[in-house]
Amino acid sequence: FGFLLWICVDVNKAWLVESSIFIAACLFSEERQGTSLMHSPKATHFAVAVFILATRQAIPSLAFTSTTTRFHPVRFSSRQDQHSIVPRQLDPTSKNYFISSFPRRTTVPALRGKIGNDNDDDLTMSSTDNSSWLLSLSLPLWLVYISNQWSRSSIYYLVDFKEGADPFKAMNLDIGFSQAQYGLLASVAFTSLFAIASLGAGIASDRINRKTLTIGAALTWSAATIGTLLSQSYVQVVICRVLMGLACAFATPAAYPLIRQRAPPERVALATSAYGTGVAVASALASLSLIIDNQVGWRNTYGLVAVYGLVAAVLVALLLDDDPKESLPKADASLTSASSGETNPLAEIWPDVKEVFSTRRVQWIFIGSLFRFSSGLMIGVWSGTFFRMAFEGDQTSYAAAQAAISAIGASLSGIVGGATADWLVSKASESPDVVDPIGRRLWVVVAGTILAAPTWYFAVQTGQSFETAMLWLAAEYLVAECWFGPTISTLQSTVGPKIGGTAQGIFTLTGALANFAP
Repeated sequence: FGFLLWICVDVNKAWLVESSIFIAACLFSEERQGTSLMHSPKATHFAVAVFILATRQAIPSLAFTSTTTRFHPVRFSSRQDQHSIVPRQLDPTSKNYFISSFPRRTTVPALRGKIGNDNDDDLTMSSTDNSSWLLSLSLPLWLVYISNQWSRSSIYYLVDFKEGADPFKAMNLDIGFSQAQYGLLASVAFTSLFAIASLGAGIASDRINRKTLTIGAALTWSAATIGTLLSQSYVQVVICRVLMGLACAFATPAAYPLIRQRAPPERVALATSAYGTGVAVASALASLSLIIDNQVGWRNTYGLVAVYGLVAAVLVALLLDDDPKESLPKADASLTSASSGETNPLAEIWPDVKEVFSTRRVQWIFIGSLFRFSSGLMIGVWSGTFFRMAFEGDQTSYAAAQAAISAIGASLSGIVGGATADWLVSKASESPDVVDPIGRRLWVVVAGTILAAPTWYFAVQTGQSFETAMLWLAAEYLVAECWFGPTISTLQSTVGPKIGGTAQGIFTLTGALANFAP
Protein backbone atom coordinates (compact mmCIF):
# COMPACT_ATOMS: atom_id res chain seq x y z
CA PHE A 1 0.00 0.00 0.00
CA GLY A 2 2.82 2.37 0.85
CA PHE A 3 4.59 1.40 -2.36
CA LEU A 4 1.51 2.31 -4.44
CA LEU A 5 1.13 5.62 -2.60
CA TRP A 6 4.76 6.39 -3.30
CA ILE A 7 4.32 5.77 -7.02
CA CYS A 8 0.96 7.41 -7.55
CA VAL A 9 0.33 10.10 -4.96
CA ASP A 10 3.00 11.83 -2.92
CA VAL A 11 6.46 10.66 -2.03
CA ASN A 12 6.71 12.34 1.37
CA LYS A 13 3.42 11.01 2.68
CA ALA A 14 4.16 7.59 1.23
CA TRP A 15 7.54 7.51 2.95
CA LEU A 16 5.85 7.86 6.33
CA VAL A 17 3.19 5.30 5.45
CA GLU A 18 5.79 2.80 4.22
CA SER A 19 7.85 3.07 7.36
CA SER A 20 4.85 2.83 9.68
CA ILE A 21 3.39 -0.20 7.92
CA PHE A 22 6.58 -2.21 7.88
CA ILE A 23 7.62 -1.31 11.42
CA ALA A 24 4.18 -2.40 12.64
CA ALA A 25 4.33 -5.55 10.55
CA CYS A 26 7.71 -6.54 11.95
CA LEU A 27 6.65 -5.81 15.54
CA PHE A 28 3.26 -7.49 15.57
CA SER A 29 3.65 -10.45 13.21
CA GLU A 30 3.50 -13.73 15.10
CA GLU A 31 6.56 -15.93 14.90
CA ARG A 32 5.66 -19.59 14.57
CA GLN A 33 7.71 -22.16 16.41
CA GLY A 34 10.08 -24.28 14.40
CA THR A 35 9.72 -22.35 11.14
CA SER A 36 12.59 -21.85 8.75
CA LEU A 37 13.74 -18.40 7.69
CA MET A 38 11.77 -18.48 4.40
CA HIS A 39 8.55 -19.11 6.35
CA SER A 40 9.18 -16.37 8.92
CA PRO A 41 6.66 -13.51 8.78
CA LYS A 42 9.10 -11.10 10.40
CA ALA A 43 11.87 -12.04 8.01
CA THR A 44 9.52 -11.67 5.07
CA HIS A 45 8.30 -8.24 6.15
CA PHE A 46 11.82 -7.10 6.87
CA ALA A 47 13.05 -8.26 3.46
CA VAL A 48 10.21 -6.48 1.65
CA ALA A 49 10.81 -3.32 3.68
CA VAL A 50 14.52 -3.30 2.92
CA PHE A 51 13.86 -3.83 -0.78
CA ILE A 52 11.30 -1.04 -1.11
CA LEU A 53 13.27 1.46 0.96
CA ALA A 54 16.45 0.61 -0.95
CA THR A 55 14.63 1.06 -4.25
CA ARG A 56 13.25 4.37 -3.03
CA GLN A 57 16.77 5.58 -2.29
CA ALA A 58 18.29 4.16 -5.45
CA ILE A 59 15.74 5.64 -7.85
CA PRO A 60 14.54 8.88 -6.26
CA SER A 61 13.42 10.26 -9.63
CA LEU A 62 10.54 7.80 -9.70
CA ALA A 63 8.56 9.93 -7.26
CA PHE A 64 5.87 12.25 -8.52
CA THR A 65 6.03 15.95 -7.91
CA SER A 66 2.68 17.54 -7.31
CA THR A 67 2.90 20.46 -9.72
CA THR A 68 5.10 19.65 -12.68
CA THR A 69 6.40 16.88 -14.89
CA ARG A 70 9.85 15.64 -13.93
CA PHE A 71 11.25 15.80 -17.44
CA HIS A 72 10.15 17.38 -20.71
CA PRO A 73 11.21 15.13 -23.59
CA VAL A 74 10.94 17.75 -26.34
CA ARG A 75 13.61 19.79 -28.04
CA PHE A 76 12.44 23.04 -29.54
CA SER A 77 13.43 24.44 -32.89
CA SER A 78 14.06 27.93 -31.50
CA ARG A 79 14.82 29.73 -28.25
CA GLN A 80 11.40 31.35 -28.03
CA ASP A 81 9.15 30.99 -25.07
CA GLN A 82 8.21 27.31 -24.71
CA HIS A 83 4.55 28.19 -24.10
CA SER A 84 4.14 29.60 -27.59
CA ILE A 85 6.25 27.40 -29.82
CA VAL A 86 5.51 24.20 -31.67
CA PRO A 87 8.20 21.52 -32.05
CA ARG A 88 9.40 20.87 -35.56
CA GLN A 89 7.94 17.96 -37.48
CA LEU A 90 9.65 14.65 -36.78
CA ASP A 91 10.24 11.47 -38.71
CA PRO A 92 11.20 7.95 -37.51
CA THR A 93 14.86 8.49 -38.40
CA SER A 94 15.08 11.77 -36.53
CA LYS A 95 17.09 12.07 -33.36
CA ASN A 96 14.04 13.59 -31.71
CA TYR A 97 11.60 10.85 -32.68
CA PHE A 98 11.43 9.70 -29.06
CA ILE A 99 8.76 12.34 -28.50
CA SER A 100 6.36 9.64 -29.71
CA SER A 101 6.67 7.89 -26.37
CA PHE A 102 4.71 10.63 -24.62
CA PRO A 103 1.19 11.99 -25.07
CA ARG A 104 0.89 15.38 -26.66
CA ARG A 105 -0.39 17.28 -23.61
CA THR A 106 2.03 17.96 -20.79
CA THR A 107 2.45 20.79 -18.33
CA VAL A 108 3.72 22.84 -21.28
CA PRO A 109 0.36 24.10 -22.62
CA ALA A 110 1.12 24.43 -26.32
CA LEU A 111 3.36 21.40 -26.63
CA ARG A 112 2.40 19.46 -29.74
CA GLY A 113 4.03 16.78 -31.87
CA LYS A 114 3.09 14.88 -34.95
CA ILE A 115 2.98 11.09 -34.89
CA GLY A 116 1.16 9.45 -37.71
CA ASN A 117 -1.76 11.88 -37.58
CA ASP A 118 -2.13 15.57 -36.87
CA ASN A 119 -5.11 15.07 -34.57
CA ASP A 120 -3.59 12.93 -31.85
CA ASP A 121 -4.11 15.54 -29.19
CA ASP A 122 -7.72 14.83 -28.34
CA LEU A 123 -6.85 11.27 -27.50
CA THR A 124 -4.48 12.10 -24.67
CA MET A 125 -4.76 13.38 -21.15
CA SER A 126 -2.96 16.03 -19.22
CA SER A 127 0.04 14.94 -17.22
CA THR A 128 -1.27 16.99 -14.33
CA ASP A 129 -3.94 14.33 -13.75
CA ASN A 130 -1.50 12.39 -11.60
CA SER A 131 -3.94 10.62 -9.30
CA SER A 132 -7.31 10.19 -11.02
CA TRP A 133 -5.98 7.65 -13.51
CA LEU A 134 -5.30 5.12 -10.75
CA LEU A 135 -8.96 4.72 -9.73
CA SER A 136 -10.72 5.44 -13.02
CA LEU A 137 -8.30 3.60 -15.32
CA SER A 138 -5.75 1.24 -13.80
CA LEU A 139 -7.88 -0.32 -11.06
CA PRO A 140 -10.90 -1.46 -13.14
CA LEU A 141 -8.75 -2.67 -16.02
CA TRP A 142 -6.45 -4.51 -13.59
CA LEU A 143 -9.37 -6.25 -11.86
CA VAL A 144 -10.86 -7.46 -15.12
CA TYR A 145 -7.43 -8.60 -16.36
CA ILE A 146 -7.07 -10.74 -13.25
CA SER A 147 -10.39 -12.36 -14.13
CA ASN A 148 -9.21 -12.90 -17.70
CA GLN A 149 -6.04 -14.70 -16.65
CA TRP A 150 -7.57 -16.60 -13.73
CA SER A 151 -10.34 -17.98 -15.93
CA ARG A 152 -7.94 -19.29 -18.54
CA SER A 153 -5.21 -20.61 -16.23
CA SER A 154 -7.18 -22.21 -13.39
CA ILE A 155 -7.46 -25.42 -15.41
CA TYR A 156 -3.72 -25.99 -14.93
CA TYR A 157 -4.30 -26.72 -11.24
CA LEU A 158 -7.59 -28.60 -11.45
CA VAL A 159 -6.20 -31.73 -13.11
CA ASP A 160 -4.37 -34.60 -11.40
CA PHE A 161 -2.89 -37.49 -13.38
CA LYS A 162 -1.41 -39.52 -10.55
CA GLU A 163 -2.91 -42.88 -9.62
CA GLY A 164 -5.65 -42.82 -6.97
CA ALA A 165 -6.67 -39.20 -7.63
CA ASP A 166 -10.15 -38.14 -6.53
CA PRO A 167 -12.60 -37.33 -9.39
CA PHE A 168 -14.24 -34.76 -7.12
CA LYS A 169 -10.97 -32.81 -7.13
CA ALA A 170 -9.58 -33.75 -10.58
CA MET A 171 -11.62 -32.68 -13.59
CA ASN A 172 -9.65 -35.02 -15.90
CA LEU A 173 -11.05 -38.01 -13.97
CA ASP A 174 -14.52 -36.56 -13.54
CA ILE A 175 -14.87 -35.61 -17.22
CA GLY A 176 -12.61 -38.34 -18.55
CA PHE A 177 -9.63 -37.13 -20.60
CA SER A 178 -5.96 -38.08 -20.93
CA GLN A 179 -2.75 -36.07 -20.60
CA ALA A 180 -2.62 -35.62 -24.38
CA GLN A 181 -6.20 -34.34 -24.38
CA TYR A 182 -5.34 -32.02 -21.50
CA GLY A 183 -2.45 -30.58 -23.51
CA LEU A 184 -4.85 -29.85 -26.36
CA LEU A 185 -7.44 -28.43 -23.96
CA ALA A 186 -4.97 -26.14 -22.22
CA SER A 187 -3.42 -24.84 -25.42
CA VAL A 188 -4.96 -25.53 -28.83
CA ALA A 189 -8.62 -25.45 -27.75
CA PHE A 190 -8.12 -22.07 -26.15
CA THR A 191 -5.98 -20.78 -29.01
CA SER A 192 -8.21 -21.82 -31.89
CA LEU A 193 -10.45 -18.74 -31.73
CA PHE A 194 -8.14 -16.67 -29.52
CA ALA A 195 -5.61 -16.42 -32.36
CA ILE A 196 -8.20 -15.54 -34.98
CA ALA A 197 -9.94 -13.03 -32.73
CA SER A 198 -6.79 -11.25 -31.50
CA LEU A 199 -6.20 -9.22 -34.65
CA GLY A 200 -9.89 -8.50 -35.04
CA ALA A 201 -10.09 -7.44 -31.40
CA GLY A 202 -7.27 -4.96 -31.88
CA ILE A 203 -8.90 -3.45 -34.95
CA ALA A 204 -12.26 -3.33 -33.18
CA SER A 205 -10.73 -1.51 -30.21
CA ASP A 206 -9.59 1.26 -32.57
CA ARG A 207 -13.17 1.71 -33.77
CA ILE A 208 -15.55 0.63 -30.98
CA ASN A 209 -16.01 1.87 -27.42
CA ARG A 210 -13.29 0.05 -25.48
CA LYS A 211 -15.26 0.12 -22.24
CA THR A 212 -18.12 -1.73 -23.93
CA LEU A 213 -15.70 -4.26 -25.42
CA THR A 214 -14.13 -4.91 -22.03
CA ILE A 215 -17.44 -5.45 -20.25
CA GLY A 216 -18.79 -7.71 -22.99
CA ALA A 217 -15.63 -9.80 -23.04
CA ALA A 218 -15.62 -10.25 -19.25
CA LEU A 219 -19.25 -11.36 -19.23
CA THR A 220 -18.58 -13.82 -22.06
CA TRP A 221 -15.57 -15.55 -20.54
CA SER A 222 -17.38 -15.72 -17.20
CA ALA A 223 -20.28 -17.43 -18.96
CA ALA A 224 -17.81 -19.86 -20.54
CA THR A 225 -16.40 -20.59 -17.08
CA ILE A 226 -19.91 -21.38 -15.83
CA GLY A 227 -20.38 -23.62 -18.84
CA THR A 228 -17.20 -25.49 -17.95
CA LEU A 229 -18.33 -26.25 -14.42
CA LEU A 230 -21.62 -27.58 -15.80
CA SER A 231 -19.96 -29.75 -18.47
CA GLN A 232 -20.38 -33.51 -18.44
CA SER A 233 -18.18 -34.46 -21.40
CA TYR A 234 -14.82 -33.57 -22.91
CA VAL A 235 -16.48 -32.07 -25.99
CA GLN A 236 -18.52 -29.70 -23.84
CA VAL A 237 -15.36 -28.56 -22.02
CA VAL A 238 -13.63 -27.97 -25.38
CA ILE A 239 -16.55 -25.84 -26.62
CA CYS A 240 -16.46 -23.72 -23.46
CA ARG A 241 -12.70 -23.40 -23.73
CA VAL A 242 -12.94 -22.20 -27.33
CA LEU A 243 -15.59 -19.62 -26.36
CA MET A 244 -13.37 -18.48 -23.49
CA GLY A 245 -10.46 -18.01 -25.91
CA LEU A 246 -12.63 -15.87 -28.17
CA ALA A 247 -13.69 -13.59 -25.30
CA CYS A 248 -10.25 -13.34 -23.67
CA ALA A 249 -8.78 -12.02 -26.93
CA PHE A 250 -10.56 -8.68 -26.43
CA ALA A 251 -9.05 -7.75 -23.05
CA THR A 252 -5.55 -6.42 -23.73
CA PRO A 253 -6.17 -4.83 -27.17
CA ALA A 254 -8.73 -2.59 -25.47
CA ALA A 255 -6.75 -1.97 -22.28
CA TYR A 256 -3.24 -1.07 -23.41
CA PRO A 257 -4.22 1.71 -25.84
CA LEU A 258 -6.37 3.23 -23.08
CA ILE A 259 -3.39 3.15 -20.71
CA ARG A 260 -1.14 4.64 -23.39
CA GLN A 261 -3.57 7.52 -23.95
CA ARG A 262 -4.71 8.29 -20.40
CA ALA A 263 -1.85 7.50 -18.03
CA PRO A 264 0.58 10.32 -17.18
CA PRO A 265 3.21 10.44 -19.94
CA GLU A 266 6.12 9.86 -17.58
CA ARG A 267 4.38 6.81 -16.11
CA VAL A 268 3.41 4.88 -19.25
CA ALA A 269 5.77 1.92 -18.73
CA LEU A 270 4.98 1.80 -15.03
CA ALA A 271 1.23 1.93 -15.60
CA THR A 272 1.55 -0.76 -18.25
CA SER A 273 3.60 -2.94 -15.92
CA ALA A 274 1.14 -2.41 -13.08
CA TYR A 275 -1.66 -3.60 -15.35
CA GLY A 276 0.49 -6.55 -16.38
CA THR A 277 0.80 -7.65 -12.76
CA GLY A 278 -2.75 -8.91 -13.20
CA VAL A 279 -1.12 -11.97 -14.75
CA ALA A 280 0.92 -12.52 -11.59
CA VAL A 281 -2.02 -12.06 -9.25
CA ALA A 282 -4.17 -14.34 -11.39
CA SER A 283 -1.39 -16.92 -11.43
CA ALA A 284 -1.34 -16.77 -7.64
CA LEU A 285 -5.10 -17.22 -7.51
CA ALA A 286 -4.83 -20.11 -9.95
CA SER A 287 -2.25 -21.71 -7.66
CA LEU A 288 -4.56 -21.21 -4.70
CA SER A 289 -7.24 -22.93 -6.77
CA LEU A 290 -5.42 -26.14 -5.87
CA ILE A 291 -6.16 -25.53 -2.18
CA ILE A 292 -9.74 -24.46 -2.92
CA ASP A 293 -10.14 -27.55 -5.08
CA ASN A 294 -9.07 -29.79 -2.19
CA GLN A 295 -11.79 -28.25 -0.04
CA VAL A 296 -14.78 -27.78 -2.36
CA GLY A 297 -13.97 -29.66 -5.57
CA TRP A 298 -13.09 -28.48 -9.07
CA ARG A 299 -16.62 -27.52 -10.11
CA ASN A 300 -17.19 -25.21 -7.16
CA THR A 301 -13.73 -23.74 -7.73
CA TYR A 302 -14.75 -22.84 -11.27
CA GLY A 303 -17.90 -21.30 -9.82
CA LEU A 304 -15.81 -18.99 -7.65
CA VAL A 305 -13.74 -17.95 -10.68
CA ALA A 306 -16.92 -17.16 -12.63
CA VAL A 307 -18.41 -15.07 -9.81
CA TYR A 308 -15.25 -12.98 -9.63
CA GLY A 309 -15.43 -12.38 -13.39
CA LEU A 310 -18.99 -11.11 -13.13
CA VAL A 311 -18.05 -8.79 -10.26
CA ALA A 312 -15.09 -7.47 -12.25
CA ALA A 313 -17.37 -6.68 -15.20
CA VAL A 314 -19.68 -4.70 -12.92
CA LEU A 315 -16.74 -2.75 -11.46
CA VAL A 316 -15.54 -1.83 -14.95
CA ALA A 317 -19.01 -0.56 -15.77
CA LEU A 318 -19.03 1.59 -12.62
CA LEU A 319 -15.43 2.84 -12.46
CA LEU A 320 -13.93 2.99 -15.96
CA ASP A 321 -14.34 6.26 -17.81
CA ASP A 322 -16.23 6.03 -21.08
CA ASP A 323 -14.37 5.80 -24.39
CA PRO A 324 -16.63 7.47 -26.98
CA LYS A 325 -15.36 6.97 -30.49
CA GLU A 326 -17.22 10.00 -31.78
CA SER A 327 -14.20 12.12 -30.81
CA LEU A 328 -11.78 9.87 -32.68
CA PRO A 329 -10.68 11.57 -35.91
CA LYS A 330 -10.74 9.39 -38.97
CA ALA A 331 -7.29 8.34 -40.10
CA ASP A 332 -8.20 8.69 -43.80
CA ALA A 333 -11.12 8.88 -46.15
CA SER A 334 -11.40 5.12 -46.41
CA LEU A 335 -12.76 4.93 -42.87
CA THR A 336 -15.54 7.34 -43.68
CA SER A 337 -16.54 5.47 -46.77
CA ALA A 338 -16.32 2.18 -44.88
CA SER A 339 -18.76 3.43 -42.28
CA SER A 340 -21.29 4.07 -45.03
CA GLY A 341 -20.84 0.61 -46.50
CA GLU A 342 -18.94 1.71 -49.60
CA THR A 343 -15.65 -0.04 -48.81
CA ASN A 344 -14.65 -3.64 -48.28
CA PRO A 345 -13.73 -4.06 -44.57
CA LEU A 346 -10.45 -5.72 -45.54
CA ALA A 347 -9.52 -2.62 -47.51
CA GLU A 348 -9.55 -0.48 -44.35
CA ILE A 349 -7.93 -3.11 -42.13
CA TRP A 350 -4.94 -3.91 -44.29
CA PRO A 351 -3.42 -0.37 -44.27
CA ASP A 352 -3.41 -0.38 -40.46
CA VAL A 353 -1.73 -3.79 -40.32
CA LYS A 354 0.79 -2.75 -42.94
CA GLU A 355 1.58 0.43 -41.03
CA VAL A 356 2.16 -1.52 -37.82
CA PHE A 357 4.71 -3.76 -39.53
CA SER A 358 6.44 -0.88 -41.29
CA THR A 359 8.79 -0.24 -38.36
CA ARG A 360 11.77 -2.55 -37.88
CA ARG A 361 11.61 -2.30 -34.11
CA VAL A 362 8.00 -3.49 -34.08
CA GLN A 363 8.94 -6.47 -36.24
CA TRP A 364 11.62 -7.54 -33.77
CA ILE A 365 9.29 -6.99 -30.81
CA PHE A 366 6.77 -9.40 -32.35
CA ILE A 367 9.44 -12.03 -33.11
CA GLY A 368 10.98 -11.84 -29.64
CA SER A 369 7.59 -11.84 -27.94
CA LEU A 370 6.60 -15.03 -29.78
CA PHE A 371 9.56 -16.87 -28.24
CA ARG A 372 9.05 -15.26 -24.84
CA PHE A 373 5.36 -16.15 -24.77
CA SER A 374 6.18 -19.71 -25.84
CA SER A 375 8.57 -20.29 -22.96
CA GLY A 376 6.23 -18.69 -20.45
CA LEU A 377 3.24 -20.74 -21.58
CA MET A 378 5.19 -24.01 -21.51
CA ILE A 379 6.17 -23.22 -17.94
CA GLY A 380 2.63 -22.19 -17.03
CA VAL A 381 0.93 -25.24 -18.50
CA TRP A 382 3.28 -27.93 -17.21
CA SER A 383 5.05 -26.57 -14.12
CA GLY A 384 2.08 -27.24 -11.84
CA THR A 385 1.88 -30.86 -13.01
CA PHE A 386 5.66 -31.28 -12.73
CA PHE A 387 6.00 -29.95 -9.18
CA ARG A 388 2.95 -31.88 -7.96
CA MET A 389 4.54 -35.09 -9.23
CA ALA A 390 8.09 -34.21 -8.12
CA PHE A 391 7.04 -33.23 -4.60
CA GLU A 392 3.95 -35.35 -4.03
CA GLY A 393 4.04 -34.88 -0.27
CA ASP A 394 4.24 -31.08 -0.50
CA GLN A 395 1.24 -30.24 -2.65
CA THR A 396 -0.31 -27.79 -0.21
CA SER A 397 3.06 -26.17 0.42
CA TYR A 398 3.64 -25.93 -3.31
CA ALA A 399 0.27 -24.26 -3.87
CA ALA A 400 1.04 -21.68 -1.18
CA ALA A 401 4.60 -21.16 -2.41
CA GLN A 402 3.53 -20.79 -6.05
CA ALA A 403 0.83 -18.32 -5.05
CA ALA A 404 3.30 -16.22 -3.04
CA ILE A 405 5.92 -16.34 -5.79
CA SER A 406 3.40 -15.34 -8.44
CA ALA A 407 1.70 -12.61 -6.42
CA ILE A 408 4.81 -11.06 -4.85
CA GLY A 409 7.73 -12.04 -7.03
CA ALA A 410 6.11 -11.55 -10.43
CA SER A 411 4.26 -8.38 -9.40
CA LEU A 412 7.40 -6.88 -7.90
CA SER A 413 9.36 -7.80 -11.01
CA GLY A 414 6.76 -6.19 -13.25
CA ILE A 415 6.46 -2.97 -11.26
CA VAL A 416 10.20 -2.50 -10.74
CA GLY A 417 10.83 -3.39 -14.38
CA GLY A 418 8.37 -0.77 -15.57
CA ALA A 419 9.68 1.87 -13.17
CA THR A 420 13.27 1.13 -14.20
CA ALA A 421 12.33 1.38 -17.87
CA ASP A 422 10.74 4.81 -17.32
CA TRP A 423 13.81 5.90 -15.36
CA LEU A 424 16.13 4.81 -18.17
CA VAL A 425 14.07 6.83 -20.66
CA SER A 426 14.14 9.89 -18.43
CA LYS A 427 17.91 9.68 -18.07
CA ALA A 428 18.43 9.09 -21.78
CA SER A 429 16.19 12.03 -22.67
CA GLU A 430 18.52 14.34 -20.77
CA SER A 431 21.45 13.46 -23.01
CA PRO A 432 21.64 15.15 -26.44
CA ASP A 433 23.78 12.25 -27.69
CA VAL A 434 21.11 9.58 -27.21
CA VAL A 435 19.34 9.00 -30.52
CA ASP A 436 16.57 6.71 -29.29
CA PRO A 437 15.63 7.09 -25.60
CA ILE A 438 12.47 4.97 -25.75
CA GLY A 439 14.57 2.03 -26.93
CA ARG A 440 16.27 2.04 -23.53
CA ARG A 441 13.15 0.41 -22.09
CA LEU A 442 14.07 -2.78 -23.89
CA TRP A 443 17.32 -3.05 -21.93
CA VAL A 444 15.19 -4.25 -19.01
CA VAL A 445 13.57 -6.90 -21.22
CA VAL A 446 16.87 -8.23 -22.56
CA ALA A 447 18.53 -8.44 -19.13
CA GLY A 448 15.55 -10.15 -17.49
CA THR A 449 15.13 -12.72 -20.24
CA ILE A 450 18.81 -13.67 -20.26
CA LEU A 451 18.77 -14.25 -16.49
CA ALA A 452 15.50 -16.21 -16.60
CA ALA A 453 16.85 -19.19 -18.57
CA PRO A 454 19.43 -20.48 -16.05
CA THR A 455 17.21 -19.86 -13.02
CA TRP A 456 14.42 -21.96 -14.56
CA TYR A 457 16.91 -24.67 -15.45
CA PHE A 458 18.01 -24.95 -11.82
CA ALA A 459 14.41 -24.86 -10.56
CA VAL A 460 13.50 -28.14 -12.29
CA GLN A 461 16.59 -30.15 -11.43
CA THR A 462 15.73 -33.49 -9.85
CA GLY A 463 17.21 -34.59 -6.54
CA GLN A 464 17.02 -31.22 -4.82
CA SER A 465 14.85 -30.30 -1.86
CA PHE A 466 11.45 -28.67 -2.19
CA GLU A 467 12.74 -25.46 -0.56
CA THR A 468 15.66 -25.21 -2.99
CA ALA A 469 13.39 -25.71 -5.98
CA MET A 470 11.03 -22.98 -4.76
CA LEU A 471 13.91 -20.56 -4.18
CA TRP A 472 15.09 -21.05 -7.76
CA LEU A 473 11.50 -20.68 -8.97
CA ALA A 474 11.17 -17.42 -7.05
CA ALA A 475 14.42 -16.16 -8.58
CA GLU A 476 13.13 -17.05 -12.04
CA TYR A 477 9.93 -15.06 -11.53
CA LEU A 478 11.84 -12.08 -10.15
CA VAL A 479 14.01 -11.73 -13.23
CA ALA A 480 11.61 -12.98 -15.91
CA GLU A 481 8.39 -11.05 -15.35
CA CYS A 482 9.87 -7.58 -15.84
CA TRP A 483 9.56 -7.85 -19.63
CA PHE A 484 5.88 -7.22 -20.25
CA GLY A 485 5.39 -3.56 -19.33
CA PRO A 486 8.50 -2.18 -21.06
CA THR A 487 7.73 -4.22 -24.17
CA ILE A 488 4.11 -3.05 -24.43
CA SER A 489 4.91 0.59 -23.68
CA THR A 490 7.68 0.57 -26.30
CA LEU A 491 5.34 -0.98 -28.85
CA GLN A 492 2.56 1.53 -28.15
CA SER A 493 4.98 4.46 -28.19
CA THR A 494 6.43 3.36 -31.52
CA VAL A 495 3.17 2.91 -33.44
CA GLY A 496 1.21 5.85 -31.99
CA PRO A 497 -2.38 5.99 -30.70
CA LYS A 498 -4.30 5.71 -33.99
CA ILE A 499 -3.25 2.10 -34.60
CA GLY A 500 -2.43 1.18 -31.00
CA GLY A 501 -5.30 -1.30 -30.81
CA THR A 502 -4.28 -2.99 -34.05
CA ALA A 503 -0.67 -3.27 -32.86
CA GLN A 504 -1.83 -4.69 -29.55
CA GLY A 505 -4.04 -7.19 -31.35
CA ILE A 506 -1.08 -8.43 -33.38
CA PHE A 507 1.01 -8.63 -30.21
CA THR A 508 -1.75 -10.68 -28.58
CA LEU A 509 -1.76 -12.85 -31.68
CA THR A 510 1.89 -13.74 -31.06
CA GLY A 511 0.84 -14.92 -27.61
CA ALA A 512 -1.97 -16.90 -29.16
CA LEU A 513 0.39 -18.64 -31.56
CA ALA A 514 2.67 -19.39 -28.61
CA ASN A 515 -0.17 -21.42 -27.09
CA PHE A 516 0.78 -24.20 -29.51
CA ALA A 517 4.17 -24.56 -27.78
CA PRO A 518 2.95 -26.57 -24.74
